[in-house]
Amino acid sequence: MIRKNSHKYSVSAMCKVLQISRSIYYYKIRNKSSEDALISMIKDIFNSSRNNYGTRKIKVELQKKGYRVSRRKIGRIMKQNTLVSSYTKLKFKPHVDKFNESKIDNLVKREFKNQPYRNVVVSDLTYVRVRERWEYICILVDLFNREIIGYSAGDHKDAALVRKAFAKVNGNLRNIEIFHTDRGNEFKNKIIDEAMLAFQIKRSLSMKGCPYDNAVAEATFKIIKTEFVRGKVFESLDELKWQLADYVNWFNNHRIHSSLGYVTPYQFKLNNLKKVV
Repeated sequence: MIRKNSHKYSVSAMCKVLQISRSIYYYKIRNKSSEDALISMIKDIFNSSRNNYGTRKIKVELQKKGYRVSRRKIGRIMKQNTLVSSYTKLKFKPHVDKFNESKIDNLVKREFKNQPYRNVVVSDLTYVRVRERWEYICILVDLFNREIIGYSAGDHKDAALVRKAFAKVNGNLRNIEIFHTDRGNEFKNKIIDEAMLAFQIKRSLSMKGCPYDNAVAEATFKIIKTEFVRGKVFESLDELKWQLADYVNWFNNHRIHSSLGYVTPYQFKLNNLKKVV
């Protein structure tokens, strides 16, 4: 009321008639302006995250900008502005696969943290709906900084798809010490065996029927299914390929990761690697 009539009457006179102090009036105005600015920042952070960040990561991003805001307040603002994270409706569909019976040991032994650069690369494949059929994607993840260093998409879940992912890796494949996967048959093939031998990469396999042995690859695909696949309609394999390339770029260079102390894989590499061989 006071603000609407401030062009006709003085603020002091209206406050006196309404029996409120001028300080309370100006305090509310400042708070409203501050809240509007906070809402705008939260919207920008949420939109920049491709609608994926929840209260925890938004809080971290606000702290980088010098704002200390509780997750409860962030949650309230998100609810009021219908900012719903993709993770709110996170679902994971188990995928039954055939196993190979190779006697190769598990060299990683769930030691996923504090791995040197390119010491262990893990991989997995998953399915994506493209129009009326299933297509597949493969990723290679460096345990050093959770970076997706290789990826591919195709219409067959086979060793050729894995080989195409390796072809995307920047740098010398000989720098990779260990290639760890589950026991899917797509990873047990002459093509893969020859590649491992050519680049002197050691093989490591999860224990049969134990997804926890390849937990980082499993977790990365849960992220991909939530942030990249869910809610999207891919019209063709070509569209899937270029959108996957765009997502991988965002994942590596813009998306902050809680497991890395809320920095991006690229920034983690800059912070922790003096020289990339």
